[in-house]
Amino acid sequence: MNTEMTREYTLGHSNIVHIGGRKSRLAVVQSEHVKAAIEKALPEMQCDILALSTLGDKIQNKPLYSFGGKALWTKELEILLQPHDFPEYPQLDLIVHSLKDMPTNLPEEFELGCITEREDPRDALVMAKGSPYRTLADLPVGATVGTSSVRRSAQLIKNYPHLKFESVRGNLNTRLAKLDDPESVFSCLILAAAGLIRIGLGGRITSLLDCPEMYYAVGQGALGVEIKRGDTRIKQIMRQIEHLPTTYCCLAERALMRYLEGGCSVPIGVKSDYNEQTKMLSLKGIIVSPDGQQWIEDVVEGVIITEKSDAEKVGIQLGDLLIAKGAKEILQAIDFERINRPPISAIPTPTPSRAEFRPFELHQLQTVEQ
Repeated sequence: MNTEMTREYTLGHSNIVHIGGRKSRLAVVQSEHVKAAIEKALPEMQCDILALSTLGDKIQNKPLYSFGGKALWTKELEILLQPHDFPEYPQLDLIVHSLKDMPTNLPEEFELGCITEREDPRDALVMAKGSPYRTLADLPVGATVGTSSVRRSAQLIKNYPHLKFESVRGNLNTRLAKLDDPESVFSCLILAAAGLIRIGLGGRITSLLDCPEMYYAVGQGALGVEIKRGDTRIKQIMRQIEHLPTTYCCLAERALMRYLEGGCSVPIGVKSDYNEQTKMLSLKGIIVSPDGQQWIEDVVEGVIITEKSDAEKVGIQLGDLLIAKGAKEILQAIDFERINRPPISAIPTPTPSRAEFRPFELHQLQTVEQ
């Protein structure tokens, strides 16, 4: 459906779009990005943004995989995406996520509405202010690198066994403050470049990490918009803001992770590229054991003309190659209870009741601190 047809269709229904997302500064910026894209493509549409605090935001002192994984950032928001009995909250039309935080298998009531254009997907090395070091190779033996990602730490242990790795949680400003504290144990942090760039902190990037030194996370740098399954009005709007080259790359990456039955917290790294002239999609992947002692990698290329399912086939083909090399054995051997010293007991993800739901911190966009 072209833009004019979409405009006629949407105006025949409602011209209001309710956007939901998390309340962090980065999440609000990402919601604003989607809002601006919709209003640029369809000027008649009006978008509002609600920022919600989720359990994943509230628990900052434990690795995510130890109490439910990054799905904690999607599950609670999904309550508002369908009819509900919480009159103080509107029914959302869509939720904006960092795509890397979205489970590859969504509840059957919801679907991935679109993927917007990707920011730089690479990981960034951020040294403490005043540090004389510029690369990981420069760091002395025993220097501590801050990262809460098993994927990152596994690859770094593989390439830099002389370094130490410690978990660090919190929003970007909180993590940077921990790094720059004179008493900090951290020499540097590894963060997603996209997040730093989006909130205007790109100047803190010391260097960008690329493969083979560091493969990035599935979906990293892209925004995924979750919608209610079968919502035709919102689907037509999503078609106006999706970015097909990014979509092909990310669908292939997500198909690989789904095929390997991996979650957001497992050590699967990727690098993808789509050439719009040749229609060629290239997907590289690596799986590294958490101790950095075992790893396998491979690459698949395929021509993608118009079918998104062809991109997913590329991910599955790469999955078959990695499985043949031992991917399943590496993933099945992972014992998360022994990684980064997680707590003895995990905190389960609750099914929010009305009473549990009410403590959500709800913010109109203009009240969220920037």
